Amino acid sequence: MVAIEQRKLGSLTVPAMGLGCMSMSSIYGPADDAASIALIHHALERGVNLLDSADVYGNGHNEELIARAIKGRRGEVILATKFGQKRGADGFAVDGSPSYVQSACDASLKRLGVDYVDLYYQHRVDPNTPIEDTVGAMAKLVAEGKVRCIGLSEAAPDTIRRAHKVHPIAAVQTEFSLLYRAEAEATRRATRELGIGFVAYSPLGRGFLTDAVKTVSDAPARRMMPRYADENFAHNRALVDKIEAMARTKGCTTAQLALAWLLAQGTDVVPIPGTKRTARFDENLGALSLKLGTDDVAELDAAIPPGAAAGARYPAAAMAHLQH
Repeated sequence: MVAIEQRKLGSLTVPAMGLGCMSMSSIYGPADDAASIALIHHALERGVNLLDSADVYGNGHNEELIARAIKGRRGEVILATKFGQKRGADGFAVDGSPSYVQSACDASLKRLGVDYVDLYYQHRVDPNTPIEDTVGAMAKLVAEGKVRCIGLSEAAPDTIRRAHKVHPIAAVQTEFSLLYRAEAEATRRATRELGIGFVAYSPLGRGFLTDAVKTVSDAPARRMMPRYADENFAHNRALVDKIEAMARTKGCTTAQLALAWLLAQGTDVVPIPGTKRTARFDENLGALSLKLGTDDVAELDAAIPPGAAAGARYPAAAMAHLQH
């Protein structure tokens, strides 16, 4: 395993960049389990041992895939997964009831083939269950040894504060990138106040902040995302053009510059770019070697200020589950 920069999420010591595993389960195109397992092994060899999953990714497929990849290597891995979103005939429902917390965790442990997970997130806050009740049930999992640390995803600042009073929250996960940062920055004010780590998902703007997406046709699986809608694409593409130009002057890729900007936000921030391709993983990891000064960060901030991107982060139905 290669030594890379480490950061803290609660009591966990993690690499400064993790690996988001969602796309390995047919989220953005067909799955290739053999290639995904090889990528996870490659990541571990490069020192990236924070693997991020969820029970809803591929309806359990993602956790089962990770189980195959880490078999015999549990001690090398910092394993994060999530509960709370249930797929139904009419889309997703959110459940944070104490009984569901227990059953969901047991099901994830079985799929993952492990006795415990290092970091267990509530994927979406259930507005019909007090956060104190949900976190109380998560705390019982810690007491039982099934979970080491607990986290929240897409929780509102007040919810984070209430949850932290019940049991220490190690990390809060929210979408955070140069393109979509307004909600994340509001969340980070709360997490920093409380000493909670911040995990940035979709740190490359769902592909926008890479050199791979020049036209809408380059990302057919993302057309359902409002940021890729015809009326928004050209606007967002023009913003990314600025970052591409800056990346060229630094001799790096657009993705590396975008990730370096995130890493420069503070040692409490851990991005988890997702990919299923080894070449992309290596490209992303190169951001750890790109150190930005305050002038660089300010220039990037000015190029894409908060709120500049067009289009909501998710379709309307999914947006209704955010920031409760």
